[in-house]
Amino acid sequence: MARENSVVFQPEGKRVAVRPDENLLEVAKLAGVDITSVCGGRGSCGKCKVIIEENRGNVSPLTEKERKILSYAEVAEGYRLACCTVIKGSVTVKIPEESRTGRQRLQVEGIETPVKLNPPVRKYFLRLPKPSLSDPRPDAEILLDELRRQKGLQNVEMDFHVLQTVPVALRRGEWNVTVVLWNDRIISVDPGDTTKRLFGYAVDVGTTKLAGYLLDLSTGKVVAADSLMNPQIPYGEDVIARITYASRGSKEQKKLQKAVVGAVNQMVNSLLEKTGVKREEVYEMVAVGNTAMHHLALGICPKYLALSPYTPANRRGVNVTARNLGVKINPNGNVYFLPIIGGFVGADTTGVLLATEIYKRDEVCLAIDIGTNTEVLLGNREEILACSCASGPAFEGAHIKHGMRAATGAIEKIRINEDLEVEYGTIDGEKPRGICGSAMVDFLAEALKVGVIDVTGVFNKEIDSDRLRGGEGGLEFVVAWKDETSTGDDIVITQGDIREILLAKAAIHTGISILMRKKGLAERDITLFFIAGAFGSYINPENARIIGMYPELPLERIRVVGNAAGTGARMALCSKDVRETAERIVGGIRYVELAAEACFQAEFLNSYFLPYADLSKYPETSELLRKLGKYPKKLPVYFPT
Repeated sequence: MARENSVVFQPEGKRVAVRPDENLLEVAKLAGVDITSVCGGRGSCGKCKVIIEENRGNVSPLTEKERKILSYAEVAEGYRLACCTVIKGSVTVKIPEESRTGRQRLQVEGIETPVKLNPPVRKYFLRLPKPSLSDPRPDAEILLDELRRQKGLQNVEMDFHVLQTVPVALRRGEWNVTVVLWNDRIISVDPGDTTKRLFGYAVDVGTTKLAGYLLDLSTGKVVAADSLMNPQIPYGEDVIARITYASRGSKEQKKLQKAVVGAVNQMVNSLLEKTGVKREEVYEMVAVGNTAMHHLALGICPKYLALSPYTPANRRGVNVTARNLGVKINPNGNVYFLPIIGGFVGADTTGVLLATEIYKRDEVCLAIDIGTNTEVLLGNREEILACSCASGPAFEGAHIKHGMRAATGAIEKIRINEDLEVEYGTIDGEKPRGICGSAMVDFLAEALKVGVIDVTGVFNKEIDSDRLRGGEGGLEFVVAWKDETSTGDDIVITQGDIREILLAKAAIHTGISILMRKKGLAERDITLFFIAGAFGSYINPENARIIGMYPELPLERIRVVGNAAGTGARMALCSKDVRETAERIVGGIRYVELAAEACFQAEFLNSYFLPYADLSKYPETSELLRKLGKYPKKLPVYFPT
């Protein structure tokens, strides 16, 4: 047997026994050590930096991936990427402040759209006749007969697992019982009268975050809510990375399913503990998620989602028992995943559609749910178009030098004055330790207005300021000086960071533009613009418009709707009618595969500029730049579409 070694994680002092040749990141995850890993351990994001403080010879040699990411000074100080480091013996490892995840800001709130209460789960209290020698009917027959006689319910079926509990339940309740039905299937028989104890669980399974809601199905009200980071993140920063990982084999696919189902259970455990609701009293879960999350959560092979023509396994809603999926509610309860629309436009977008009720409206509406994968809806009651934009994980901090998720200490707001001094705000008011996506949007807009960057996103070399300086990868702008930060390092935005955000915003703008072109619409035709998702809730809409991430619509037309996908899940949990509506409308939505559009490449290149290659599409921003003296002397090259 191989001799066990140990890893000591500082500053916690946590000691973990390990065997030789174990991966340092995997050891940290198993030990519950707080460390960021955005790229899933592929050595591309550079966020899992650690310092080998003692016994540096007891780890594997520096890899080529690390040489590309780590500076010479960092290597000299003992910095490594945890995902690229293999343990060969006992070591002491320090997790620096910038590599810690911290307390995440996770949004569960969303628009409240009223629905008529009509859940598929119902309870009926029955007083049953006792069997006798003159009436020796089996227990189940008595139950079904009385359900028919007292409540008028015909053609009711009983779950086999329920049948196993019937004899005891009837006698324990002294022949007074509550029958729980999901549609026409009996899923529980409770001793006594439990009609007032009827609960359901709604879940939004996001690529980055999960949100869970415990509802009282007697009233439709949320009893409690919770949220978590998606534990699949270490296996891939975006849906393509996770599909690639799951496609390696059944073991990897099951690992991803187990991770997300485990998170779903962790949230329900927390909700039950908060409220005192019993697990057996939660009779149904309704879930939403993009197509990849839908497949991974249900254990469906996702491989072909990433291969042309990008077809999902199915579109209709899926019903499965909680027992079969491993969800820790009533084991006979039902789990329902809303229908998906197509490609990477999944059940979460169906949830947004239900919450915003675009399908009912006469006016033309635009809706976007911003995330690693951004979905776009455009239309009204006559026709709705949908597409998915690969905006990538840059808004979550990936591939950004000092990027991080929206957690304690993240710079979330930036303002640059004429003298190039920077005002910023951080989450929870703590000392800054990185920059999150909303601040990156602010930076591009502010830097454009003061002339730090031009419409191509390139730093202005003529600027004379200590804040704009040369770095290892070219020019960089100092947002926070090291004496202001919790890390002891200057927090900067590099030319490479700007490039990553421009690619992300270009992807979103391209999706919106192509749908508008296919509908023959201009900005003036859009009456309402719904912005969904946690990230969208914290973006400054004016700055998003200035950089061309949003179309140039009047700000009063914008509606921030929060976690609208979660709202849609709650609506479906409370109403069979909402589910029927969802099943009906998704079949009529026209899904647009952006990569198949002839104008895609040209539109993407045009959208890369600030705000757009054709500045006439952004007259207000153009006028603002003229007033500030920052309108470009040479206009960007426009690619005909």
